[in-house]
Amino acid sequence: MEQIILIHVTGQDRPGITASLSKVLADYGVEILDIGQVVIHDFLTLGIMIRLPSDSRPVLKDVLFKAHELGVTMKLHPLEEPRYSAWVDAADRPRHIVTLLARSISAEHISGIADIIHDNGLNIDAIRRLSGRRPLDDDNASGRACVEFSVRGQPTDTGAIRKAFLDMSAELGADIAFQEDNIFRRNRRLVCFDMDSTLIQAEVIDELAKEAGAGEKVAAITEAAMRGELDFKQSLTKRLALLEGLDASVLEKVYDRLPLTEGAERLITNLKRVGYTIAILSGGFTYFGERLRERLGFDYVYANELEIVDGKLTGRALGDIVDAEKKAELLQKLAEEEGISLQQVIAVGDGANDLPMLNLAGLGIAFHAKPTVKRGARQAISSLGLDSILYLLGVHDRETLA
Repeated sequence: MEQIILIHVTGQDRPGITASLSKVLADYGVEILDIGQVVIHDFLTLGIMIRLPSDSRPVLKDVLFKAHELGVTMKLHPLEEPRYSAWVDAADRPRHIVTLLARSISAEHISGIADIIHDNGLNIDAIRRLSGRRPLDDDNASGRACVEFSVRGQPTDTGAIRKAFLDMSAELGADIAFQEDNIFRRNRRLVCFDMDSTLIQAEVIDELAKEAGAGEKVAAITEAAMRGELDFKQSLTKRLALLEGLDASVLEKVYDRLPLTEGAERLITNLKRVGYTIAILSGGFTYFGERLRERLGFDYVYANELEIVDGKLTGRALGDIVDAEKKAELLQKLAEEEGISLQQVIAVGDGANDLPMLNLAGLGIAFHAKPTVKRGARQAISSLGLDSILYLLGVHDRETLA
């Protein structure tokens, strides 16, 4: 009668352990049903599931002896056929990825995530670190850390698990993304960014208003619009009217003081490196979007064009206003032009007028957004910079350009 054995090996890692043990199994023509290995620091954990003929004593004796020679601990776990069959059947269960993002990771983070996963009927299959190895003297305030959980099963209530992760994020100062693990997650092709307070750490219209002496009035309207309390078109019309007569030379002055958001340049560089198409879909202004295109290499820029007459802003915009509905429309149009599914699109924004495009995209991310926007989007990042989006794509730090 055939036997199924799970071989479990632990011990100090060094080159040649897997090669030596698998050589013993190869000499007996053993069939490998499953294999997995992980090294944390320099400690090895190796699992090999094998199928053996009825007389398994010679191979098990030799592989145990080889483990002794190598100075590692080996345990053998016989598996009954029904248990193995149940394991095979479970392979078809849905899989999800839970991504933990923080400046530094604590046991409280891991414990909280593991509890939520368990409470929602899921099981952890694998855990891996995506952030680089961290020196002990690293500054937590500017560092980044990421751990990814691969989980199996169908959550009883997807909305409930997302809410639980969002509540935990707010409580512990971390971000937790929950995504279905499917072919689209690994094949995103288009990224659409909001500009103000997303790619840059400012609202351009507020900066222009300061130059026009209307800073407080415009900032108050901007805040209300970002919270979703005002219709975007109406709020933009009101704010632009307060800029009437402002000298157009101020645009350059304002651009020069606009700070890029943390991680923006690193993110764009790495996305362009692997062939992503990248667009700005902004309720801001084309002048600033085009300058960012020159600097970072965006493929598309859609924003509002300021009307300028005789070197002065008229307080109006030309053409159709890029509002929430227009952003969603443009995102869909770009996906069609690129010949890709909406599931292959990433959208990133911070305001209420970004929600339609965030929820249209396969991966929509509310970035350092207001609470109402976080609740309305499927994913949110508030603890790290824009480059942490790479972790949501499963990219390890070692695979990126610094």
